[in-house]
Amino acid sequence: MKFVDEANIRVEAGDGGSGCVSFRREKYVPDGGPDGGDGGDGGSVFLEANENLNTLIDYRFTRFHMAERGSNGRGRDCTGHAGKDLVLQVPVGTRAIDIETEESLGDLTTHGQKLLVAKGGFHGLGNTRFKSSTNRAPRQKTLGTPGEVREIKLELLLLADVGLLGLPNAGKSTFIRSVSRATPKVADYPFTTLVPNLGVVNPRPGQSFVIADIPGLIEGAADGAGLGIRFLKHLERCRALLHIVDINPIDGSDPVESAKAIVAELEKYSPKLAAKPRWLVFNKIDLLFEDEVVEKVQRIVKELAWEGEVFTMSAYSRQGTEELSVKLLDYIQALPVDDDEQDGEKEVEFKWDNYHQGKDDNLNENYDDSDDLDDDDFDEDDYDVEVIYQR
Repeated sequence: MKFVDEANIRVEAGDGGSGCVSFRREKYVPDGGPDGGDGGDGGSVFLEANENLNTLIDYRFTRFHMAERGSNGRGRDCTGHAGKDLVLQVPVGTRAIDIETEESLGDLTTHGQKLLVAKGGFHGLGNTRFKSSTNRAPRQKTLGTPGEVREIKLELLLLADVGLLGLPNAGKSTFIRSVSRATPKVADYPFTTLVPNLGVVNPRPGQSFVIADIPGLIEGAADGAGLGIRFLKHLERCRALLHIVDINPIDGSDPVESAKAIVAELEKYSPKLAAKPRWLVFNKIDLLFEDEVVEKVQRIVKELAWEGEVFTMSAYSRQGTEELSVKLLDYIQALPVDDDEQDGEKEVEFKWDNYHQGKDDNLNENYDDSDDLDDDDFDEDDYDVEVIYQR
């Protein structure tokens, strides 16, 4: 199935049902009190993470999604039934963004997690709600509020512990093939990798981590060159980055300039991503003698003024890959829990949260009760049928 990591959809929550104006009419009770029921709440729209999905392609062809409307209230204090919620299944790792406000509604990072993206309308109130000692036959009701309508951008961000960075043909796909069971295409031409790939690495029995391989970057990617930077977002949730450098480029380019170009594109895209822990990994050391490898590594590290971790390997012959995998596992296990994972869900503001509070205030302010004064001396009729006493 085609990998699609972005889709724009429109979600509409159901409107709330309106309240009912009705009065009790039975045999021997010709002038009963109000019995109009409330309407039902409108259905809401949720996103639910499903680990069995890995693409957003379904939402490229079905853009409009609407929840059920709440029913209107009826007489005899019958409340309208609530509208059925609409639950949209999305892959784990999906982020929802409000297109109009550019607000992030939330991330779905675990299987079964739900996210409210459009809140159903609030039910209208029946006339029973407005009876009082001075208003025994209210003909007031409120309408149900419209449901939330949002234009949403869905973004799928892969969940991985380690991300791979580098120019095309640096050996990223070969590395992920050598340390996991992932089988990305490998060839001797640029941009062999066109979509991200995930691999599970098991350095020790029962202990593993996930590694992500994305298409290679080139200078000017931030301006749209090559495949651009649209796949860099898949590295945002990684705990560490491996910057893979071809120590002996076949085109004779300088590895120092290549490494600087990648860092520059990374900083243009996101300073936060550029600040993530990054290890420098020199690949294809099997093409050089050992003393040449040492000399080149020292020169490149010095020119880059690099102070972080440095590793050498040959992804093709798997020389040094096992040692690198073990060190990565130990590093990831030693990291504290990410602050983003501990933060509670952000509360999203919805349009109709305080609608009825304002409505009720307006009704009370504008209602003229001068002709509804209860001027008798009896209390039995204050909240029910009018009782007439013979003097």
